[in-house]
Amino acid sequence: MSLRIYNTLTRAPEEFSPLEPGHVRMYVCGITVYDDCHMGHARSNIAFDVVVRWLRASGCRVTFVRNITDIEDKIIRRAVENNETVRSLTDRMIAAMYRDFDALGIERPTHDPRATDYVPQMLDIVGALETRGLAYRASDGDVNFAVRRFPGYGKLSGKSLDELHAGERVAVLEGKEDPLDFVLWKAAKPAEPDDAQWDSPFGRGRPGWHIECSAMACALLGNTFDIHGGGADLQFPHHENEIAQSEGANGVPLARVWMHNGFLNIDNEKMSKSLGNFFTIREVLAKFDAETVRFFIVRAHYRSPINHSDVNLEDARGSLKRLYTALDLVPPATVRIDWSDPHAARFKAAMDNDFGTPEAVAVLFELAADVNRTGSAERAGLLKALGGTLGLLQGEPKAFLRAGATLDDAAIQKMIEARAAAKQAKNFAEADRIRQELLAQGIVLKDSAGGTTWEAAS
Repeated sequence: MSLRIYNTLTRAPEEFSPLEPGHVRMYVCGITVYDDCHMGHARSNIAFDVVVRWLRASGCRVTFVRNITDIEDKIIRRAVENNETVRSLTDRMIAAMYRDFDALGIERPTHDPRATDYVPQMLDIVGALETRGLAYRASDGDVNFAVRRFPGYGKLSGKSLDELHAGERVAVLEGKEDPLDFVLWKAAKPAEPDDAQWDSPFGRGRPGWHIECSAMACALLGNTFDIHGGGADLQFPHHENEIAQSEGANGVPLARVWMHNGFLNIDNEKMSKSLGNFFTIREVLAKFDAETVRFFIVRAHYRSPINHSDVNLEDARGSLKRLYTALDLVPPATVRIDWSDPHAARFKAAMDNDFGTPEAVAVLFELAADVNRTGSAERAGLLKALGGTLGLLQGEPKAFLRAGATLDDAAIQKMIEARAAAKQAKNFAEADRIRQELLAQGIVLKDSAGGTTWEAAS
């Protein structure tokens, strides 16, 4: 493979080669299912959906695991507040998650394990860590991981133990030997529901959050696999702790490449439920079509922050319309991508450079201009096929262009003037493109000696 991926662990782009030739094993941290998914979840899951699609387009078989956290403090609190069982809440939220993800064109993973189905594997890891002296039973009944006993803790976040201790308060110890120690197994609390507790050699309780991902990843992909992904907010402490407990128990590296997507921001601050500055996917899809939302996320590099706003989504829709207008003007032929084609080669070079979607999307616009200029069905077919590797441009062009059309009289007149200028400059392809774009939105132009007028299509 010619693919290079930025590895958070080494802080550098690296040539990627899977452990098993032709087969990529990849794990991405999924959703904690206690509420509707927000746009930050959309950002992360679309980013890694593109990664999986490109690996498959590159000829790899991909075993993709994206877990579902269905037992955690927030889930228990919400279930108690709703006076429902944990299972009832999580079943409902998982269905809502897939409703949103399916709408956004996020393909289903190979495996979507629920944490509650892997409690025995979690207990095996805790037992192995205790045997190796890396875990201890605290006075409050919890079992904790002893961070200072694991050499190399902090290698993912790039922080020393002293740096990580900065700002810690003694009050956070709560039975821990060290403030940085984290819980592997949480002792049951009297007020917690029965379906949030399991029997174990360490007493009745439930798993800590970090141990869940280690158990599911290793059970389904092996103790060492190719790629581990997630949001940048998971780098520390979640992924750091995954490394410590997995490698502490198994004695081998957990993942060879660590990938982290950038935040989706509101007013340049991370969107999150804890901060209360979030929009659910459902809310956004009530105002914008799903492909526009996907395009808004795909056209930014996965490691870059994105600022969410209606203005930016409107801009994304306008840009996507330009691509669909080319496909509406020239119905695409069904083609197999010829990667030696200059456009396809530039697209591939962009994607092989750490999944460089901004540059890849730029190639799509070059192709659209080529389609408008040449009227080639084969070029239109290549545009559609390359877009498909990103999960884009697979809809019916007229349906997309008609949906949500909001041109007012002033906007129509501006487009008529732009068309007249294109004709004056003898850029007849652009003039025809503008006519077709207006027609796709139900606007018919009528040229006469006195100028151009318009009317709504009947």
